[in-house]
Amino acid sequence: MSKLWQARFFTTVNHLRDLPRTTVPEIAFAGRSNAGKSTAINILCNQKGLAFASKTPGRTQHINFFSVGGAHVAMHRHDPVNMDEVQCLIADLPGYGYAEVSGDAKNHWQRLLGDYVQQREQLAALVLMMDARRPFTELDQQMIEWFAPTGKPIHCILTKADKLNRNESINVLRQARAQLDSYVDEDGEGFPFTVQLFSALKRIGIEEATAKIEELAGLGADVAAPTPDESDE
Repeated sequence: MSKLWQARFFTTVNHLRDLPRTTVPEIAFAGRSNAGKSTAINILCNQKGLAFASKTPGRTQHINFFSVGGAHVAMHRHDPVNMDEVQCLIADLPGYGYAEVSGDAKNHWQRLLGDYVQQREQLAALVLMMDARRPFTELDQQMIEWFAPTGKPIHCILTKADKLNRNESINVLRQARAQLDSYVDEDGEGFPFTVQLFSALKRIGIEEATAKIEELAGLGADVAAPTPDESDE
């Protein structure tokens, strides 16, 4: 059983000054508003309603934090979490690229996202969600370029892989690896970037993503078990 299953809502913030005053590692999930980010978080944490998965993109307008550790899978969802046992936080970042969000809100989100991924010391890694059919959009690349100078890992999850046939999947994964390899630091060294295919609908890549996130967060996995049925966004 994955320790991600212990995830509980922790807090929501709209300004850097309100970020949690914790010292545990944070794993941030980022992506375009229609990339299936909330659905992926829910299925990885074995909870259908942890992150709000809306049919209307752009509903996540703040950074929502979920604690991992300090709770048991069988606990009631509203039972208090033992803060002394919290091992990491998951940060669900606002989805970007949704056209109907007002200009002022977009500017605020952009500043919030940029400052958080560049300045947050506790941030251990970024999980970047991208639609496998349209990866590395301009905004995705901007997120990578914001985060890359930190030298911290990025794990790219290519969602909705069930929409691709076998050859398309192979090509998309190969091209994604080549794209990530093209990012180098000022000394010409590559960054710790990884990528995988994922589909909540067809249950592709769930164990791989779970293992990678637990590794990045410094969590020790328990016994592997199936996750609940849930549709992709």
